Amino acid sequence: MTLLREAIGERLRRTRTSQRRTLREVSRVARVSLGYLSEVERGRKEPSSELLGSICVALDLPLDELLRRVADDLGPVYLPEVPDTLAAELVAA
Repeated sequence: MTLLREAIGERLRRTRTSQRRTLREVSRVARVSLGYLSEVERGRKEPSSELLGSICVALDLPLDELLRRVADDLGPVYLPEVPDTLAAELVAA
């Protein structure tokens, strides 16, 4: 199972590389260290909402768009089916 921080990092990296921008450039604009941004992109660090917002601004990528793309990348989440009735032994109790 993919962790959320890994999916966010992968999407940020894909966005940055599709813009042909360097880690150094984006880290400078986002005002985050190059090393930390690299760790975020590799899914090793989970950025705060403020930091994620700064990175999105630097990439000219609205935060809600990033989150939609990450949700699409992760695919549907299937929850176990929960019965909508009680078992007979519970009703009799």
